[in-house]
Amino acid sequence: MANATAVDEVAASATRKVRNHIIPWIIILYIVAFLDRTNTSYAALTMNKALAISSEAFGLVSGIFFIGYFLFEVPSNMILHRVGARVWIARILVTWGIVAMLTGAVENVTHLYILRFLLGVAEAGFFPGMILYITYWFRTRDQAKAVGLFMTALALSNIIGAPISGVILDHVNWLGWGSWRWLYILEGLPAVVCGVLTLFLLPDRPSRAKWLTQEEKDWLNGELEKEREAKMNREKLTVGQVFTNGRVWLFAAVYFCLTTGFYGINFWLPQIVKALSTQFSNTTVGLLTMIPYIAGAIGMIANGRHSDQTLERRWHTAIPPLIGAVTLVLVGLATNSPTASIILLTIGVFGIYSFYGPFWALPNLFLTEATAAVGIAIVNSVGNLGGFVGPYILGYVKQATGSTQIGLYVMAAFLVLCTLLVLSLRKEHAVSTHLEAAQNLH
Repeated sequence: MANATAVDEVAASATRKVRNHIIPWIIILYIVAFLDRTNTSYAALTMNKALAISSEAFGLVSGIFFIGYFLFEVPSNMILHRVGARVWIARILVTWGIVAMLTGAVENVTHLYILRFLLGVAEAGFFPGMILYITYWFRTRDQAKAVGLFMTALALSNIIGAPISGVILDHVNWLGWGSWRWLYILEGLPAVVCGVLTLFLLPDRPSRAKWLTQEEKDWLNGELEKEREAKMNREKLTVGQVFTNGRVWLFAAVYFCLTTGFYGINFWLPQIVKALSTQFSNTTVGLLTMIPYIAGAIGMIANGRHSDQTLERRWHTAIPPLIGAVTLVLVGLATNSPTASIILLTIGVFGIYSFYGPFWALPNLFLTEATAAVGIAIVNSVGNLGGFVGPYILGYVKQATGSTQIGLYVMAAFLVLCTLLVLSLRKEHAVSTHLEAAQNLH
């Protein structure tokens, strides 16, 4: 009994230290990443007029990032697994920070296309690398909550970035340059700084963490090794077989549908809010845009935590996009009410963001550490092509009709399809396999 109590104390201490040391820093990194990925949505409030960018062209500007991202995602994640997270993540941060800052110097939409594409190339591998990195530190039963906490950065980047971007657009016109140029420069600089700091703050593995005692390292490595062995005994996939595995491609299809709706809304949300009233300044738009993302952060944490507590993934992944779909349809119908539109957008973002924690725990149920580097990258890179499709569809529809209403209905349709694909997962691949693995470790 005394020995069991001692082990429990070591386990609790190790888990707490890992959570407190790893999660805050990777959240900061993802906030910076997502801010630089999506700040074009705020720059558009003044940039589109300055560079004569049409709605359709802006949709392409927003989405072309994901083409570069798609092409280099898998090789980047394989390099990360070989050379270590610390060095490779630092390289990614510095590279995309430089490209993001250079975007402030563009003179026309063609320059913008090129730099947005290069930003995708530079950032490729960051997100799946972080998901893979989480599996180096957290047991399977703790991963949905860990991923949910990490991905609150999606919401936090907008909660932080929306008001900051609004203020920059309204007040920063230094040296006679347009405020949207300073938006790219000032929000790109933190990536370079964080890249340098990552070399000192992000240990590759538990064995290299100076803040863990040897007992804590031994316990954590032992638990993670048990899980690796359990996965190998359940299903042995080679790296090559991952490329043809049906479940990997089903997850990719699920993620594609979700990201189509997610980025369609994310890139256009400031303009949707701006269109609600001619009285809204850019600062007001930024403040109002914060509201849905606060709800999104709450949804991420709550749904990920409940999924871990119940050891259930399928329904926790399927229901959130359905909530998002219903509310987007209602937003399209509530065009004359700014208050109703903001409330509905808040509920919709809450639903969509709640998807991420449970979803990213699913591939790790059957992918081993080596194959996860490839599998997660495939799911993320193919899925993120929805980041090209969603913004482009909304831009095309707005230019053709003068309204985003029909575009919102299309985004809702993708989210409904996302739910249906999740529900097509065989139950044992989403629930009981995870439960069996968790129980076998205790």
